[in-house]
Amino acid sequence: MDKTAQTVWERCLQFIKDNIQPQAYKTWFEPIRAVKLTDNSLSIQVPSKFFYEWLEEHYVKLLKVALTKELGDGAKLVYIIRMENTYGNKKPFTEKIPSNNRPAVPSQELDVPLKNKNPELKNPFIIPGIRNVKIESQLNPNYSFDNFLEGDSNRLARSAGLAVANKPGGTSFNPLLVFGGVGLGKTHLAHAIGVDIKDKYPEKTVLYISAEKFTQQYIESVKKNTRNDFIHFYQLIDVLIIDDVQFFSGKSGTQDVFFHIFNHLHQNGKQVVLTSDKAPVDMQDIEQRLLSRFKWGLSAELQSPDYETRISIVKNKLYRDGVEMPEEIVEYVAKNIKTNVRELEGAIISLIAQSSFNKKEVTLDLASQIVEKFVKNTKREVSIDYIQKIVSDYFQMDVATLQSKTRKRHIVQARQLAMFFAKKYTKASLASIGSQIGKRDHATVLHACKTVDNLAETDKQFKKYIEEISQKLTL
Repeated sequence: MDKTAQTVWERCLQFIKDNIQPQAYKTWFEPIRAVKLTDNSLSIQVPSKFFYEWLEEHYVKLLKVALTKELGDGAKLVYIIRMENTYGNKKPFTEKIPSNNRPAVPSQELDVPLKNKNPELKNPFIIPGIRNVKIESQLNPNYSFDNFLEGDSNRLARSAGLAVANKPGGTSFNPLLVFGGVGLGKTHLAHAIGVDIKDKYPEKTVLYISAEKFTQQYIESVKKNTRNDFIHFYQLIDVLIIDDVQFFSGKSGTQDVFFHIFNHLHQNGKQVVLTSDKAPVDMQDIEQRLLSRFKWGLSAELQSPDYETRISIVKNKLYRDGVEMPEEIVEYVAKNIKTNVRELEGAIISLIAQSSFNKKEVTLDLASQIVEKFVKNTKREVSIDYIQKIVSDYFQMDVATLQSKTRKRHIVQARQLAMFFAKKYTKASLASIGSQIGKRDHATVLHACKTVDNLAETDKQFKKYIEEISQKLTL
């Protein structure tokens, strides 16, 4: 890397750091890398187009001032973005400040054939026999951004959701795909985006629907020979939010109809928001043409909340319910329920119910009884950290050795087993598993899983490893 570029960027960062909140600096400026300096033009690399647009929208003035201080009045900043095309090839995308002087796309008039202007268009949400032309959004107003607490585990997804809500269809993150395990807030965030858009743009047609209900409606339209009406109805929506899109797996008819709807909405500047329990790269039995479209925008992962975020969630829940609880109880619950937000809120509700209905004082003893029952009765998701510890202990090595770069056969096999079990027992994406187990990429994890599957069939000793470790993980 050019040392001069690095020096200039470090001085810019010093100025920026003094003028914004520490958390904003950490999120939006620490990941940036200086690449090169040519005359008065500094090139920096940012992780994604979403990142670039966020900087442009929120920090362009600050960046200009910082750069002008270092390089003079004619200073220019060039963004370099590493983007993957559908064939997995990397290509750089560059954009110069100021970028908001690009000419607007000229408006176009479309001649719509009269036969398509059907006044009797079928609405799949209407029960036969009841006349109703209004489209209900199906949104839950209780799910808002205000009660979706921000933490390191959800910052990117929440920021992207807010950006979409501010400018639906007008950003590069279209579609926005939010993915993560059970109970981490995917549905909450999807509703929050819709609710915020309805507040800001009352004239826009926003529709939230589960992938399962969408599929049922499609099947019904095929039975009644109204497939074209079904497609036409969904093409009228301004903001389409589909929850649990992994439900489309293996349903070729539903995927085909959604493909046509998606293309129409995207081409017409309408916003699509999707949620899934898997990253696009991990989705099974979804057509390639659809998967490539899922990757057009931004895929943002929701991870398990860290301890500080869990504390905030518990306190916020208590505050909203008008209940006070000792600090030690709050800390105990947050410390012992780590898996997801839904479990955390469920435990607090149980604690409040026990104390109010049974007139019991909320003590540490009562909290431990409820947490123990709650955790026992809830299907617990094994964490990647726990898997690494169990596998390392089994092979009598420490976790640092398992994560190291060494190519020694027994360590490589232990690492591959950890990746295999992480894919099997957690909802984490392949990329997330790789980054947590020695900073590998998703392709390494995929290779590890295939290797373990092959060895399980050909090597009796290796099969024994799998069975014994699996037993330890499921105790």
